[in-house]
Amino acid sequence: MTFPVVGIVGGGQLARMTHEAGIPLGIRFKVLSDTPQDSAAQVVSDVTVGDYRDLETLRSFAAGCDVITFDHEHVPTEHLRALEADGITVRPGPDALVHAQDKGVMRARLAEIGAPCPRNRIVASPADVAAFAAETGGFPVVLKTVRGGYDGKGVWIARSAADAEEPFRAGVPVLAEEKVDFVRELAANVVRSPHGQAVAYPVVESLQVDGVCDTVVAPAPGLSDQLSAQAQGLALTIAGELGVVGHLAVELFETADGRILVNELAMRPHNSGHWTMDGAVTSQFANHLRAVLNLPLGDPRPRARWTVMANVLGGDYPDMYAGYLHCMARDPGLKIHMYGKDVKPGRKVGHVNTYGDDLADVRERARHAADYLRGTIDE
Repeated sequence: MTFPVVGIVGGGQLARMTHEAGIPLGIRFKVLSDTPQDSAAQVVSDVTVGDYRDLETLRSFAAGCDVITFDHEHVPTEHLRALEADGITVRPGPDALVHAQDKGVMRARLAEIGAPCPRNRIVASPADVAAFAAETGGFPVVLKTVRGGYDGKGVWIARSAADAEEPFRAGVPVLAEEKVDFVRELAANVVRSPHGQAVAYPVVESLQVDGVCDTVVAPAPGLSDQLSAQAQGLALTIAGELGVVGHLAVELFETADGRILVNELAMRPHNSGHWTMDGAVTSQFANHLRAVLNLPLGDPRPRARWTVMANVLGGDYPDMYAGYLHCMARDPGLKIHMYGKDVKPGRKVGHVNTYGDDLADVRERARHAADYLRGTIDE
């Protein structure tokens, strides 16, 4: 067989959907999964169950892989450097990925390249937080653990010095950021290859509920051409300056005075890009694969005027398959993507995509399907 083997560290839904994108190309996959029940472990034939934090497990898994990429950013940076020293191709590489792993490193590097960010500082105590607040307009202040946070975890809103005590109990570095008065959240998704080719998807609007992405609208409604181009250009600049190979999601705040500020970075396929599975000529997953294999990148343009992605979260109604009959009959254009996960309250278990020319209609169709599958509505 001359087709390459892509090793994916992490067996979640991102690995599952990346595998799906590689099937038409004949790409072979290995997955390092926490459990045999993880999303990707259910569909990939070559699965290693093991701890990604163990270097020897990583080395054993990487044997026979042509390239290693990721479902998440939590692999210790020093382990990835050790794999590279062994001659293993890692994409994105550890020198790039560390900027998505460590918020302190990210903020320092973004400042060096002139990327617009909220004011921020590493803090060591509640007293440091109070001093930072005094310099930036007062409380509230956003506090983040520099490593390990996601989907609202590892993030606190401190409204006083007393509120600032909790983040320091874990004994890890904490980043303080000014709380930005933003009008909405945006995301700029780009993909960059080792030979420097890069593509940019339309900038999207991302709506969060309790710190978790709920709905994504592509393209972001009402976003000016100027600000859209600025966001895409910023994401492409960050990808180039950081040496990213693969998909990069730049999460942004849009402010009332027409600015954009970088909130977070993710160096892997991202929830804000799930709409591309049905709404773009080439999905984020297919382009991520092309990039890590150093193939020419595909067309990122949208297929329809509007595409809306709505996450399906678990609730008290476990039998989501029973909802297919209603949802598919009501909306033949609906696209359902389920992750093979046990249904638990608040857990991302799937998403739906809808598309068309009427934004209000496309929004309603996505919202109805997601709510019906979850069991929060029954008609």
